[in-house]
Amino acid sequence: GLLAALVVLVLLISVPGDEDGGPGCAGVKAVGWQDEPDMTAEFERYGNDNTRLDDWTGGDGTRSVRLPDGRTLWMSADTFLDQVDEQLGGGRSRSTSPVWVRNAGLVMSAEGRIERTLLGSNGGRHTALFPGTATSDGREVWRWPVQAVVEPRSAGDDERVVRVLLWQREAGSPPWIFGVPRATQVATLSLPDLRVEDVSTVYRPTDDGLARRVLYGTSAVTEGGWTYVFGADEGSVSGKASRAHVARVPEGRLAEADAWRYWAGKDGGWQADPEDSEPILVGKTEQRGATGTYSVVRHGESWLLLTMDAGGPDGKGMSDVTSYWSCSPTGPWHGPSAVAEPPLPEGGALAGAVPYNPQGHAEFASGANSGAGEGTGLLMSYDVNVLSGTEAIHRDVALYRPRFLRLELGPSSAPSEDDGS
Repeated sequence: GLLAALVVLVLLISVPGDEDGGPGCAGVKAVGWQDEPDMTAEFERYGNDNTRLDDWTGGDGTRSVRLPDGRTLWMSADTFLDQVDEQLGGGRSRSTSPVWVRNAGLVMSAEGRIERTLLGSNGGRHTALFPGTATSDGREVWRWPVQAVVEPRSAGDDERVVRVLLWQREAGSPPWIFGVPRATQVATLSLPDLRVEDVSTVYRPTDDGLARRVLYGTSAVTEGGWTYVFGADEGSVSGKASRAHVARVPEGRLAEADAWRYWAGKDGGWQADPEDSEPILVGKTEQRGATGTYSVVRHGESWLLLTMDAGGPDGKGMSDVTSYWSCSPTGPWHGPSAVAEPPLPEGGALAGAVPYNPQGHAEFASGANSGAGEGTGLLMSYDVNVLSGTEAIHRDVALYRPRFLRLELGPSSAPSEDDGS
């Protein structure tokens, strides 16, 4: 699935933002963390429940959005369905050839219990929630859901809908084992029934250099009447530097391509032409950067970015989560600061499992002002997978399910941290 996140996207070119964070922007970083066993256990409970054999048993690409009635919609990329069996001595496994789909949704009640899986249907057969197609020569074209937001159906409208950002990719040959980037799309889901109404393409990159094609939606934050949508190119697939970008869209218009404006640097500001987009900085050198599935959340007057460390002088590579902060979505971004080395499930290290795709879930913040998503305890998910093939993740379903930490956030001590402190 979104294990493509492990392709390092080193983000270059520092440009100051066109907006200040306000007098309260003093920087933010994680000053501690602990396991969040209850949320991890809830995904385990639901995935192991064989009451239905056509629902989620594992997936990645974990992201969430709080719905107006208090429920939470979780997005899942490559998703396994089917039965889960208990093993002698503990643990759970699934068939070595289970039913799977390219994407699905999970609906969690306001009380925190996952209740159902959202899928598509074709002739009585379950399909991806957001179905794919094929190229003229028969290669698969699929969609991976990334961040979702709730916004007015149209600007100024009282009716609310869910808008889900999608990455459309098509099958390619190495090094494009996770697909060639094809388009950024937006799906509209009705409320409260979460029915997929339509999918629109908002940006189709045309760069002949595939590694420079940008897909948007790894994170999206609504602030001040705008939705800021973060993305990145995939230049590191070909061994070159890759870069992060940001766009913004007026609330209620996320599915309208002509409403998108792309950050073109300090001198260019926000432009209608996506080809004018300039990258934003994450990290001070090519040795410290982010993956393509980084996460951005608003915390007070500051912006916090979470990512797997793209590698530094400590040689740890992408086993650690690091963070950066800014007073503006366009930067400059300061960091990195160490966050955590996410724990693997029991037996994960021996199986060759890796953590990836750290995502902040501000709607689950705890502590002061947590109702506004600004509590000091930020819920962070991360995905787990095994690089060597699917045998291990079918033998032990815990090796392909999200896990959760609770980050304690505090002020950042300086705007130029680059030592991981």
